Amino acid sequence: MKKTLYVLRHEVITILTSRSFLLVSIGIPLLSALIFVVVSRVSGSSTASSVVSQIMTAQEEMKKVEGYVDQAGIIKQLPEGYSADQYIAFPDEAAARLALKADQIAAFYVVPPDYVAKGQLIYIRPDFNPMSATGKSFMFERLLQINLLDGNVVLADQVTAPFDLETESLAPTPQRDQSNMLTFWIPYAVTMIFYIVILGAASLLLSSVTKEKENRTIEILMASATPGQLLAGKIIGLGIVGLLQTVLWVGTGYGLLGKSQSTFNLSEAFKLPVSFLVWGVVFFILGYAVYASLMAGLGALVPNMREASQATMVVIFPLIIPLFLMNILIEAPHGTVSTALSLIPFTAPVVMMTRLSAGGVPWWHPLLAIVLLVFTIVLVVRAVSGMFRAQVILSGQPFNIRRFLLALIGR
Repeated sequence: MKKTLYVLRHEVITILTSRSFLLVSIGIPLLSALIFVVVSRVSGSSTASSVVSQIMTAQEEMKKVEGYVDQAGIIKQLPEGYSADQYIAFPDEAAARLALKADQIAAFYVVPPDYVAKGQLIYIRPDFNPMSATGKSFMFERLLQINLLDGNVVLADQVTAPFDLETESLAPTPQRDQSNMLTFWIPYAVTMIFYIVILGAASLLLSSVTKEKENRTIEILMASATPGQLLAGKIIGLGIVGLLQTVLWVGTGYGLLGKSQSTFNLSEAFKLPVSFLVWGVVFFILGYAVYASLMAGLGALVPNMREASQATMVVIFPLIIPLFLMNILIEAPHGTVSTALSLIPFTAPVVMMTRLSAGGVPWWHPLLAIVLLVFTIVLVVRAVSGMFRAQVILSGQPFNIRRFLLALIGR
């Protein structure tokens, strides 16, 4: 036990003092937080300036006097809220054009004789401004509606807004707006984070074993510790480092998402529960245990780092499957494919977290996935323990897929 702890401490200190590890583990969360702050500031300032600009534009438009030529004879009265200072009636288009040229009005409407049949108006103004091209058209539209309804203001308002819709969802939890891009990007980010942290932590073990084989440090270590003690110390030590990285990344993402709800006015449906963090830690540990053990067995067989890099695909292929099926997992997180992959031990650590980030996963699904993962870990660790022997580690034979698979099943 003492020698296992010594190996564990050595691995933790070596990785935590590595500049590259610190840059990736701490730099990415800091960069994400910085980007979030910049985007929220820019978004807030641009939104505020846009609102102020729109209000000022609307106020300026409301102050302008406009005219109208009623060729259809519809407008017989100016209801309450309207005055001759806002809309000036002209007998014909020529008179309105003269007033427009003399700057007596800012623009004018022409109501054609066939307006009732076609519903078309003509709006004439001296310039084109995309911000105010339609002038006070909403007010003139209401004026026409009131006169078409014989001056019934209440009925005209009902025609404009026939109902006040209140939506009541029978779903037990708030539903995400499918048109919001976060509905896709939250599960996507979770998938990529767990793929990277599980694969990255497991790859550290492969790199550690193969480097020590190349520089013959492994021979010195095995003179004072058994292969089992080395394997346990490396798996636990690098697992602690990987868990630290997972907590930093997932915790930062969780915090930024929570902050986004108030900053960008997101609904409660986009909030991830605290239990998501707990599931994240559990599935990282289990996923890491599976792939770190397989990487350790791979490191025991390959003679150098070059062959280790080439042979890694054999081990990580199941972990890549969720990346190929990303759209299916996100669009149908509770479909047959997503559910099956979230229960298969070699894809469960990534896919189950994708489904949990989408929400609505039955409570027994992650529990069943955990049971299957634990059972798989026991089998894999036993198989790799047989491979992690002195005669295998020091043999230096070239890597062979058939030999690796046979070794896993104990042949």
